[in-house]
This record gives sequence, structure tokens and C-alpha cells, in this order.
Amino acid sequence: ISRIAALVFLVIAVIAANATVDNWTVVRYFGGLRLPRTAGEFIEPIFHRPLHFYFFGLPFYNMILHVVITGAVLVLLIYWLASNADTLTAMRTPTGNPGTYSLEFQTPLLGGRTFNSTFVRFAAALLLVGLAIKFFFNRYNLLFEDHGLFLVGVDWVADHIVLPLQWLMIFGALAAAALIFFKRPRWALLLLVIPLVRYVLPSLVAGLYVRPNELALERPYIQHHIDATRQAYGLNQRVKETSLAAEPEIRIDYSGHEALLSNVRLWDWQAFQRTLSQIQPLRPYIYYDTDVDRYTIDGQLRQVLLSARDFDIRQLGIAANWINSHLIYTHGYGIVMAEANRITSDGLPYLFVQNAPPELTTKSLKFTRPELYFAEISQEPVFVDTAQQEFNYPSGSKTEYTAYTGRGGFPVSSLLMRLAAAIGYSDANILLTDYLKGSSRMMIHRAIRDRLSTLAGFLTWDSDPYIVLTSTGRLIWMADGYMTSDAHPYSRALYLNDRSVNYMRNSVKATVDAYTGEVNLYVFDPNDVLIEAYRRLFPTLFKPLSAMPDDIRAHARYPETLFSAQAEIYRTFHMRDPEAFYNRADLWDLAHTSTRQTDAGAQNVSPSYVVASLPGENQAEFMLITVFTPANKDNLIAFMAARCDGAHLGELVFEQLSKQNIIFGPMQIDARINQDQNISKDLTLWSQQGSSVIRGQTLVLPIDNSFLYVEPIYIQASQASMPQLKKVALAMGNRLVYQDTYEQALSQLIAELGGTAPPQPQPNQPAPAQTAGAPQAAPSVQQPSNQAVQTLQQIRDHLRRYRELSSQGKWAEAGKELDAIQSLVQR
Repeated sequence: ISRIAALVFLVIAVIAANATVDNWTVVRYFGGLRLPRTAGEFIEPIFHRPLHFYFFGLPFYNMILHVVITGAVLVLLIYWLASNADTLTAMRTPTGNPGTYSLEFQTPLLGGRTFNSTFVRFAAALLLVGLAIKFFFNRYNLLFEDHGLFLVGVDWVADHIVLPLQWLMIFGALAAAALIFFKRPRWALLLLVIPLVRYVLPSLVAGLYVRPNELALERPYIQHHIDATRQAYGLNQRVKETSLAAEPEIRIDYSGHEALLSNVRLWDWQAFQRTLSQIQPLRPYIYYDTDVDRYTIDGQLRQVLLSARDFDIRQLGIAANWINSHLIYTHGYGIVMAEANRITSDGLPYLFVQNAPPELTTKSLKFTRPELYFAEISQEPVFVDTAQQEFNYPSGSKTEYTAYTGRGGFPVSSLLMRLAAAIGYSDANILLTDYLKGSSRMMIHRAIRDRLSTLAGFLTWDSDPYIVLTSTGRLIWMADGYMTSDAHPYSRALYLNDRSVNYMRNSVKATVDAYTGEVNLYVFDPNDVLIEAYRRLFPTLFKPLSAMPDDIRAHARYPETLFSAQAEIYRTFHMRDPEAFYNRADLWDLAHTSTRQTDAGAQNVSPSYVVASLPGENQAEFMLITVFTPANKDNLIAFMAARCDGAHLGELVFEQLSKQNIIFGPMQIDARINQDQNISKDLTLWSQQGSSVIRGQTLVLPIDNSFLYVEPIYIQASQASMPQLKKVALAMGNRLVYQDTYEQALSQLIAELGGTAPPQPQPNQPAPAQTAGAPQAAPSVQQPSNQAVQTLQQIRDHLRRYRELSSQGKWAEAGKELDAIQSLVQR
């Protein structure tokens, strides 16, 4: 074959091999070049390579090797097929069946003129050299091998047997390359014994020597695994691990814990969202999600729930034509904000922000731009500042319209831009419509995650962006971006968004203006080697965290996704001693809870954002918490908190409880609630009356060196999806109280514990002002005495008994219960 043909074969092979090149691997490699080492940077203990070698260098080198080896294989295959084409003969089969043929290859690969070609020998030798280099880099893959529950990474066998044999594989491949190039291919076949030994001997050594002495031999490698995994998930930085001598119950002084006790969240976010759809309906808007945050309201830190009114094109039904979906219904509108701890007399949320246009019940908040052109589910591209007015909100029998005045999106005034947009979105209406004018703009990528992923797809974006009302009255979305990798040596992997990762950092916090779509990316973890590489590649894309405005930074929080991943890792990797880790002697579980009246269903306790004080701290703060139990048990063993406020943002606190006292876990509190006679009767009665009983997740709140348990109970009529808070159960230690309101339950619990009750309001104190249409808050009343509480409980018991007897047709006995109620009321 001519040299020209050989060159053609080579070009084809190179093109085919280059199809496997990953552009981001190349980009990351050059971004990580000459990345300076920092103090405390992780250095893996076997090959003593820094972390950025595994994140940037090794993937790039493996990719280049893949290109070279693939090219060499394709060159050999194409060359062999072409050079042996004349030896392929078509023959009739012995059976003589007409039209049936068999192909026979007359020249073997290692014989004849094919292998005598210098070009082919060079390609074969190049292939083997490439394999030798690949064997060299395969040594690093041993750092990611999974050896079961107790170890990921290089173990004793890999360190003492596999690595020496891997060097033998390298030299064997180089020797084979030399023999083939110098026309000794059959001698090269003898070297195949090396890979046979490489893959047989380690298994024999592992079974005959290592397994009987496993703990003693693997101890240092288990330690490497523990240290690396903790580092990979950020469990070694800004972390405080202490022990807590927890008591089952303590005396509660309200004045000393007012910030915590006045911010206990009584609304489960799912129940709150369903209720909003009934008490704050505003078609065609929907409440897609509910977020928990904190605001300073009237000088006090208050935990709140917020839900943005987003627009879903499916709400239009058959009216979802092009004009409506692209020109008229262009945005969502405003938010609803409720105090997490305050309930109206009807068992409904007390709203700080409501209605359209926004009505506020406090002077601490204000609105200037309630429109949301960019939100969580905004999918359709829209056109603004057009000849068609945009729907804003319904007002009685009329409709209020608006026109966009911002700089979001991009101009579509020119014919060329409209043509490009029409082609890009396969939509001829963009080119044909007469509604667009010279100042019109087109908005695309309006869904928050889609917008962020388009701009910075190398980050993994949190699935739950949350809305913030700034001090200037604008609505800003905040989202957390993670740098993730599956290339951290010795680290245990988790699944995140159906992808295996063994390294995770909350490297970036993003803001998106709901009106203009302006995006800002703030570097939250400058010590992350991955984000540092991307900052060098895109220096104008990122800003330091110090550049974030104060009124937005006040609402930055620790992300639940990262927190959940760290909690899953910590339940095993809190054990730092290799022997305890190997034996799994102190394995923990995430605490379980049951929201049903039976034991049929149990699920992990979800992390909760709360306002509380950590043990040893006097200042209440916004934090994210979860709790652990010993494996296969239900009592508490530890709790984990992520701090969110001020300079403490990003700090983790782990408190391991003393084993001297048994501290109840959420599942045990749920069981006690189920077994309480009075509570059980109420739950059964409401269910028999056609109402659905919804039990919120049991909140576990640290208070000094003990825990307060809170479970709200809602009822929902079968005809309407509007949960109302009906009862509140509080528990501490062996005490369980159950009342109509949180205030009543708290007063009773404090009294039983011998604490100081909340201060009583003045009799003539006016109720807080409400705007028109707002749910009326329950009037301030004096807290009942212990005797009054007991009398009220007796009345409830008689009333419950009256209902039971009436439903059974026992009218005479039911009448006696009414007489007893009348006697107690007159007393």
C-alpha cells in the first residue's frame, strides 16, 4: 500500500480517536496548570500527589492515552483489512445451496507481508508503548477501588503485591513493543504470562494471607480512607465536635429562651403551601415551592415561610395560545410571607405579605418590584415591552396590566435578531408577529436552574433556589452551586442527582434578579481547588463573597443538599479509630419519624431550618439541624447543626450525647403521641368525621443541654385541600402536653417543669393592625392558670365523650355529659 494510503488511514484513525475528546477535561487541565499548593492541601499518602493532580492532570492524561491507543488500534485494523482484501475469496458451500457463500481469510495477522510492513510494526509498537503508559497511570486507579464497607482505595494487597506487579506489566509491554518492532512477534507472545500473574496472584494472597489477618494489615489503609473521606466532604474544616451531657428534661425559663420559643415553626411547608392555595388564590399563578428564612421584623428576629407566585402555562388550558404564552402572561407576581410561629384563631397562617398588589402588615418590609420574570418554573421564552400589554394581576372584576421597563433579556428590534431567534427556537411566529416594536426584548432561560446551568454548567446547582425580599423591596433568587468530583483518592462515594461523587463543596452562591435576570456568582469557598481553577479560566465570571450586598448576604444559608450528604457520611465517619470503623461498633442512623397514627410508615427525619441557640451559646441564630440515633435504635445519640448567620455561616457543629441518659428520639415521641389516650381519641374522631389528619414532622430543638420536641397536628376537610392547625403536642423527657394552641401547650409544659412562664400581656393591649382581607390574628388574652387549664381539659373530655355517645345513639348517657359540661362552665 502506498505511503499516501497509509497517511489517509492515519488521518482517519486520528479523526475517529479525537471524537472521544472531552473539551471540559482539556479546559480543566489548563485551568489547573501551575496551581499553587496551599497550606493544609490534601496530599494522598501512597503516591504523594496533590489533589489537583487527580482532578485535572490524571483525567487529561488518560484522555490523551485513550486517543493514542484508539488511533493505533484503528490504524492496525484498517491497514490489515486493506492489505488482505485480495486474499478474501468467496466459495460455494459444500452443500451447493445457490447464493450461499463463506469467506475465508488466507493470511493471518502475524504472518505474511502484512506484518512485515514497517508502518504496521511501528503502529503495533506504538500501541504497546501506549499500553505501558496506561499501565503506569492505572496505578493511580487503585486509589478508587472499593473493597466493601470498610475501605475505598489502596489496601495491603494493592500496596505490596499489585503495585510491584504493575511495574512488571509496564516493563513487559515495553519489551513486547521492542520485540514486535524488531520482527520478533512470537517472542512477544511469551510475555502474556505477566498479566496472568498480575490478575491471579493478588487474589491468592488476599485469600490465604490477608483475610485471616485483615484488621492488623489494613489498619493504616483504613485510616487513610477515614481521613480522606472526611476531607472530601468538608468534615475537617470549620467543624466543631464536642460531647454534650444531655438531660432528659430541664427547667425552662421563657425569658432566657424567648428567641427560640417564639420562633418554633408550627407550619409544615407542605401543609402551608396547600393552605396558601386556598386563602391566597390568585389565578393563573401557583405556589410552586415554600422556603424557610429569617427576617428582622419590628426589631425582632423572626422565622418566616415564603412562597413565590409563579406562572405555569398549563393553568391556561386551551387558552395557551402563542399570544397568551409569549406576550400576555409573561411573569409571576409577588410573594406571600407568613410568620412561622403565629397562627390565627381559625388555625391559619398569620401573613406579613399578602394579596395583589402586595399588602404588608409590618413597616419592616417593603415592595418595589413584585413582578417575577425569572422564577423556578418559568419555561417559555417571552417578549416584553411590546405593543401588547402584559397581565399583572386580577383586581375584582377587572384586570391590571403592566409594561416592562427593565433591561432584562436582549433586543429583538432588528430583522436579523428576530430571524436568529425564530431559527433558534423553531418558531416562525417570532418573525411574523406585528406586536414587536423597536424597544421590545426577548427573555430566554427564565427558569433559575436552567439559567444558572447555561451560564456555569460546570457547577452542580441546588434543586431548591429560594426567594429573598431585599431591603430595597426587590425580589432576588438565591441558589447554591457545588463543585463535585468522583476523583478524590480514598473517598467514599455518594449519589447526587443520579451521579456518583466523592468530593463536594458549596463553592458558589448565586443571585438572580427576578425582574431583570441579572446573575451574580459569589465564591463562597475560595479554598476549593476546583473553583480556583475555574476562576483562573473565567476571571470576570466570579466575585468574592465580600462583594455580596449586606441585605442579601443576611439571607445566605447553609444548603440542605450539602448538609444531607455530610450527615450521611458523618453517621459512619464520626468513627476515627480504624478498629471501631472496621467493626462498625458505633454506627449511627439518621433519626426516623412516623407521621401516621400507626407504625406502618417510617422515614428519615428531614433537616430543619430553625432559630435556636447552640449549647454554650447565648445568642439565638438561624441554623439547619438534624439528629442521629444508634443503628437500629430510636434514642438520640447526636445532633448536627450548620450555622447560617454572620461570620459563622458555613460552620458545622456536632454534639455527641452522653450515653448515661437515654434521650428520646423523634420515633419514640411519635409512639408516645400515638399511645396517648386523649390524642388517640381525637385523631380517631376526626378521621371518622370525614376529615384527614395531617401530622407535621416532629421538630427536635436543642435547648440548653436538653431537647424540646414539637409536633403540629392539622386537619383537612375532605372537600377542600386547606389544612388548619388543630392541635400542638410538646414533649420534653417523660412529659407530653397536648393543647389547642402552641401558647397553651408551652405554658402547661413550662408549669410542669417548674419554669418561668411567658409574660402575660396587658388586658387592654390592642391586637396588631391588619390590612383589609388579611386573616385576623387571634386577640391577645391572658394565659390561663393551672386550675383553668385543668377545667378546660375536663370540658374537652366530656365533650369528646358526648360526641362518642351521640354517634352510638346513647342519648341518655350523652345528656349526662352535657350536664357535666354545663356544671363546669358555670363554675
